[in-house]
Amino acid sequence: MNMKKHSKILICVLLLFVSQNSWGEDGYKLWLRYAPIAEASRAEFINSILGKPVVFGTSATDSVIIKELGLASEGFFGKELLVSQKLGEGTSLWIGTLGNCELLQEAKLKARIETLGEEGYLIDYISYENKKYLAVAGATERGALYGVFHLLRLLQTKSSLPDLPIKSSPKITRRVLNHWDNLDGTVERGYAGFSIWDWHRLPDYISPRYIDYARANASIGINGTVLTNVNANAFTLTPLYLEKVAALADVMRPYGVQVYLTARFSSPIEIGGLETADPLNPEVRAWWKAKVDEIYEYIPDFGGFLVKANSEGQPGPQNYDRSHADGANMMAETLAPHGGVVMWRAFVYSHEAPDDRAKQANNEFEPLDGKFLDNVFIQVKNGAIDFQPREPFHPLFGAMEKTALGLELQITQEYLGQGTSLAYLAPLFKECLDSDTFSPKKGTTVAKIIDGSVQGKKESLIAGVANIGTDRNWTGYQFGQANWYAYGRLAWEYELSSEEIAEEWIGQTFGTNQQLMSNAKAIMMASREAVVKYMTPLGLHHIMGRNHHYGPGPWVDGGSRPDWTSVYYHKADKEGIGFDRTASGSDALSQYAPEIEKLFSNPKTCPDKFLLWFHHLPWDYKMKSGNTLWEEMCLKYDEGVKNVGKMRKQWDEVKPLVDDERHAEVATFLKIQEKEARWWRNACLLYFQTFSGKSFPKNIEQPEGELSYYKSLVFPYAPGIKPRW
Repeated sequence: MNMKKHSKILICVLLLFVSQNSWGEDGYKLWLRYAPIAEASRAEFINSILGKPVVFGTSATDSVIIKELGLASEGFFGKELLVSQKLGEGTSLWIGTLGNCELLQEAKLKARIETLGEEGYLIDYISYENKKYLAVAGATERGALYGVFHLLRLLQTKSSLPDLPIKSSPKITRRVLNHWDNLDGTVERGYAGFSIWDWHRLPDYISPRYIDYARANASIGINGTVLTNVNANAFTLTPLYLEKVAALADVMRPYGVQVYLTARFSSPIEIGGLETADPLNPEVRAWWKAKVDEIYEYIPDFGGFLVKANSEGQPGPQNYDRSHADGANMMAETLAPHGGVVMWRAFVYSHEAPDDRAKQANNEFEPLDGKFLDNVFIQVKNGAIDFQPREPFHPLFGAMEKTALGLELQITQEYLGQGTSLAYLAPLFKECLDSDTFSPKKGTTVAKIIDGSVQGKKESLIAGVANIGTDRNWTGYQFGQANWYAYGRLAWEYELSSEEIAEEWIGQTFGTNQQLMSNAKAIMMASREAVVKYMTPLGLHHIMGRNHHYGPGPWVDGGSRPDWTSVYYHKADKEGIGFDRTASGSDALSQYAPEIEKLFSNPKTCPDKFLLWFHHLPWDYKMKSGNTLWEEMCLKYDEGVKNVGKMRKQWDEVKPLVDDERHAEVATFLKIQEKEARWWRNACLLYFQTFSGKSFPKNIEQPEGELSYYKSLVFPYAPGIKPRW
């Protein structure tokens, strides 16, 4: 055989294989696919709008707008788009601001645009010199950019424009992603590969991925990014790294995305050569002022600091017998002249404190209400424990009436199946945002507290712990993208429904076929509740494996601290199960408004979904359904498994409507999820049966295996494990 000829043939075959596979969709484009338009009527509709746009400005953001319109035209029609900067024959679309387009003022749009704020936008038909145009207008270039992305969203998902005008302004001013990315490239609680920030090659090499990241955020209204982990590294604040951060800020700026950093409280010692980090020490205060001034020389629009202090071993002001207010205000004073803010996390608890961990943040921060400077946000997780599949809203949201509060949500699925489980989190986000705190009165939702309207605050904050990594599809799982998308959309407009957001994302990500839309939406809307059922039904919480948080571990006990164990939370015994947080127990319910305390204190009126969060009840307790507590728990665990089986069937039905690559990946992950759902159900029910002493209901799939087997499973190298400093 002629080996040289044979090798050439083999190489050609391999190249053909690679070429053919490169046409498959892998999820990299997210919801910005701008897929080719096959239907003539839709193509005509889109072309009538994008045919000959005018972008009046010449700023870097205006260039981004022009580029995005070109990408849309290339995707929709496979052709280059000619964008003008002045009106001409055939002009179809105006894009501009009051500052770069006098014609918008002449068209009597000034008053309408000015009411929308710096980031708001207007989409409407206007008449100018007896001609009709579609206009996308904002008070600033950022507003115009957001408006363009809104228009492109409509073009991807609709066959006609909805009723105009469309007027939109963000409900919350600072809409931020928190990256838990470490300088060594690992991502704490990240399940999509490594950090996208290539610190070694920065500032000289700018990955195209950074630009696509900024585009994706701008398309859903996210305007800030914290680049580094809350378990902070002081080295981030050195000139070597500030130069790298400045390069990233330059990429983000045209897309309206501000850069923030985490600040390690002990930085004056670790990189400043001081002997103390006491926030009341004059030398420490002078060091932070000089450091902040230095940061703004590198990054003129730097957003500020995110700080985790006196929590899980991180240093903080309490190391020096100072308060959280002392520490936060010291940093805030240095940032205020530059317009920067401090986002001070309320995730604090101590294993030395005898009180219920669910109470500890409230105990520490409520007495400090009104003592923080105006540019300090207390960043509060949605629940009082730690991003569980379901938690009641954090009591701090109804307890601090004089302090700016920001909401922290987790987009990454640390406790919700991690990198392979489909769990659409918009319903979880909405559950918190829509919760009524009754403080100061009925109708005061968490959303209205964090948007500043209750307290009259001009600045407001929402933060989401990012699920982004170097995996080609960004989030490890195709449907994980929906949680990034949903977070951004709710950060801009928290009154949107989970269903609306799902429809938007599906239409842009997979297409607008009605069966596809119906099945995919049904899967998404059922997914988070399915996870809750097979992991932590009826208010159970924190029963996962130790440290890695992957898989069930209701038996976890011992170790360095009780509140890092499962038995601390479920308190299962021969008598029953659940954590008594009523007046007869830890009295955590007293931290809520009287209306909530009264409703939840009585197990008969407490919603079933929070029952075991607030009550320790007998195994024979009669539920609203008529089942005993044991029977109800078994049914919920089994329903969760069955729900995932249904999701698998619904996805299989749309196989002809989805590209092979993405359909196969999702189908495989759903198979994994069903396997893991059975694992959770079997392990938890076999364990809890050792206390209840009762048989399993006959109408459920009987748990398989031996409890000893499930207890023996270990995962020392599971992705996303928290580093030990």
